[in-house]
Amino acid sequence: MNDIDFEQWWLARLGNNLIWGRLRLRPSGTAEVLDSSGTTVNYDSEDSARADLLDAGFQALDGLDDDDALSFGLPLEALVPPSSDDTELHLKLVQAIPLMH
Repeated sequence: MNDIDFEQWWLARLGNNLIWGRLRLRPSGTAEVLDSSGTTVNYDSEDSARADLLDAGFQALDGLDDDDALSFGLPLEALVPPSSDDTELHLKLVQAIPLMH
């Protein structure tokens, strides 16, 4: 991850699924977003990447509070980004929201 300055997780809700996206910022000032299809989309700036995520209904995980998390159907502590190597990660970017009783 030497060519990455910063990594941030974003999420959206689609029906009963959480959709994750990973934003990475490069030292050059460009950015990339890994989406749930496994595609890495490149951007000329951090601002344009964030604007596209927001336009698509995503929210930054590190900006959520307890009430925001509940709108995703889970408590904040249950919103944990997926982890895996990059070749398998896209398989984990769509997660079913467990039913809460």
